[in-house]
Amino acid sequence: MIYLDSAATTLQKPKSVSAAMLSALRTMASPGRGGHLPAQRAAQTAYACREAACALFGMDDSEQVVFTFNATHALNLAIRSLVKPGDTVLISGYEHNAVSRTLYAMPNVTVKVAHAPLFCPEETAGRFEELLTDEVAVVVCTHVSNVFGYILPIEDIARLCRERGVKLIVDAAQSAGCLPVSMERWGAAFVAMPGHKGLYGPQGTGLLLCANRVEPLMMGGTGSESRLQQMPDFLPDRLEAGTHNIPGIAGLLAGLRFVERVGVERIGSHETDLVDRMAEGLEEIKGVRVFAQNPGAGCQSGVLSFCVDGMDCEEVGQRLSGAGIAVRCGLHCAPLAHKSAGTLECGTVRASVSAFNTRQEIRAFIRAVAALKK
Repeated sequence: MIYLDSAATTLQKPKSVSAAMLSALRTMASPGRGGHLPAQRAAQTAYACREAACALFGMDDSEQVVFTFNATHALNLAIRSLVKPGDTVLISGYEHNAVSRTLYAMPNVTVKVAHAPLFCPEETAGRFEELLTDEVAVVVCTHVSNVFGYILPIEDIARLCRERGVKLIVDAAQSAGCLPVSMERWGAAFVAMPGHKGLYGPQGTGLLLCANRVEPLMMGGTGSESRLQQMPDFLPDRLEAGTHNIPGIAGLLAGLRFVERVGVERIGSHETDLVDRMAEGLEEIKGVRVFAQNPGAGCQSGVLSFCVDGMDCEEVGQRLSGAGIAVRCGLHCAPLAHKSAGTLECGTVRASVSAFNTRQEIRAFIRAVAALKK
């Protein structure tokens, strides 16, 4: 199989990830729930994972790294900690439903959307500057569109937030592991990310990087302050009720170490090279509409969307699957992005790469798409 759905989940992982998970299943108990060796091993693994995330994402305090189930869980924690009834929130026109549904479910919250054309970072930054008025309390912005791979001008948006004293939440679901992510440089209140995409960890893992006071979604045991009937007021315990997913955390640690060893810039450069080749090849096929940046623009990551004239996206996906190629089709849980790009009615076929894809696979994928038109 040629796997081109890493924007959903990186299926191809470093061997160290599954090995670490198996070792954890066999040798580790629950951190903070005992002084015996299996519990100590678990605590050491959780600590090492927080430290690895700290180093990779420009943080000083590993206790501000919170384990979550996924990026959606992390975003819910961040949004519900900052946004209060009566607030106005500004978001980009490329947000995932993890952001938009969470905001629209909150009572008496006004959502302003900074719609801007695809692959136009200057216009996107301009829309944020225009709409970031005095009543805006919080900005939530994705770093990279999960549909189109569009890298939003997060540096400019973060600067605007700092200048105007507005809290910023960054969704790094599609950027963590392939683009630089820096809490310190952005000055963000929160950065949310999954473990199972560009960090090459297993499903059911995620991280919330915190620089702001947080409110828990779940209450329960933490192994600390057990006499109290309230959640502890310190991180990470305040947000980590219940038993940790230690096998998942062990796998995530191995994934973080893989990213650190290979290098974020090297991974990002490899993915961009593959997507550029993919776009060039698909654009040569008559009847294929490709959503790609202008060559050398530097605002697209390892995700590419396209449509085939006269064919439903789901049909394209099914036929490619029959040819041994895995892609994703439809709206990709991000209707705002499709509204911004003008594809809300038809959706797109999305191909997304990882550090493990090759140029040979991209050439085979292009041939398979060309065969659909014949």
